[in-house]
Amino acid sequence: MKIHEYQAKQLIVQRGLDVPRGIPAFSVDEAERAATELIGLTGSETVVVKAQIHAGGRGKGGGVRVVQGAAAARDAAGRILGVPLVTHQTGPCGQVVRRLLIEQGMDIARELYVGLLLDRAARRVVVLASPEGGMDIEELAVRAPDRIFKEHVDPALGLASFQARKLAFALDLQADSMRHGVTFLQKLYQVFTELDASLVEINPLVVTREGRVVALDCKMVLDDNALFRHKDIEPMRDLDEEDATEIEAKKYDLSFIKLEGNIGCMVNGAGLAMATMDIIKHFGGQPANFLDVGGSASLEKVTAAFKIITSDPAVQSIFINIFGGIMKCDVIASGVVAAVRETGLRVPLVVRLEGTNVEIGARIIAESGLPVTTASDMADGAQKAVALAGGARS
Repeated sequence: MKIHEYQAKQLIVQRGLDVPRGIPAFSVDEAERAATELIGLTGSETVVVKAQIHAGGRGKGGGVRVVQGAAAARDAAGRILGVPLVTHQTGPCGQVVRRLLIEQGMDIARELYVGLLLDRAARRVVVLASPEGGMDIEELAVRAPDRIFKEHVDPALGLASFQARKLAFALDLQADSMRHGVTFLQKLYQVFTELDASLVEINPLVVTREGRVVALDCKMVLDDNALFRHKDIEPMRDLDEEDATEIEAKKYDLSFIKLEGNIGCMVNGAGLAMATMDIIKHFGGQPANFLDVGGSASLEKVTAAFKIITSDPAVQSIFINIFGGIMKCDVIASGVVAAVRETGLRVPLVVRLEGTNVEIGARIIAESGLPVTTASDMADGAQKAVALAGGARS
């Protein structure tokens, strides 16, 4: 689950990390009031108006503006709110800005980078740090990868003091900033583990003229599977930032990810779903989604899954590939027939069934009278789905 910058900062402040003063705003009036309040608290007219969307590159896209005074903050808010913000992570259509963070201006001496994520190959959390933070960190990773330093963390020990000091030296921190930086890194690792995060990124991490180490930005992604442990965080989910079909899929506990292709897929089992997408690609097609109905799906769940696939206007054919084990073929067949009768069938449908109750499932589909194309195996089904979707795509 992704959360907004202002929400991530609320979480890290609660755990003792330093961030600029900031106030979320949802309208131009709120933005002006927030700016007025910050100016009164800090004594400085400099405020920053920051778009809140689940994408990086906001500064380059015009979503971060440094202004002087509350009236200028109101004007900047009016130019950002309600407007699609296009960055390298949003795609060409952009993401509509519905929230802002109004923040105090900072007297910045240096911009650094710190990130924590799971290194699945090493099976450990890795802490990344670079003395060159800011908007061009992606280019730095290509241009000068030796300027990004790494420390893998033993989960039994946590981020050791010597590791934090090593990273602080790599960041070229000096004097009090060194001490503050070591503490910041160790607390940030605690945040990562306590919140069951999969990513925490501070870019930029800044050193002020006074030597403070401050998280000027904060990106955080949390593990959906651990949200039952964080009932206070779950309400932070912003459904406006998520795909509507993925939200609907969560209601039925379906594993669904929207993709860019034109062949809808419904499969039982994550491994079989991956193999199905691979074989579609092998025959020149492009899967429109990953959808795993699970090993013990109900009739209601299968019906919901079919509706989700058919709601995508990009889908030009559907491939249902089921290996009946715990999930029986007749349940899938009944769900498909019920869904088609309820929603209609506007695109060709290819069904391959194998395993438990396959004969019953095949009979249910045959007797339904629906225009369903059956397949003898995975390869046959994939080829038929690709052909019915218009053939191989370049």
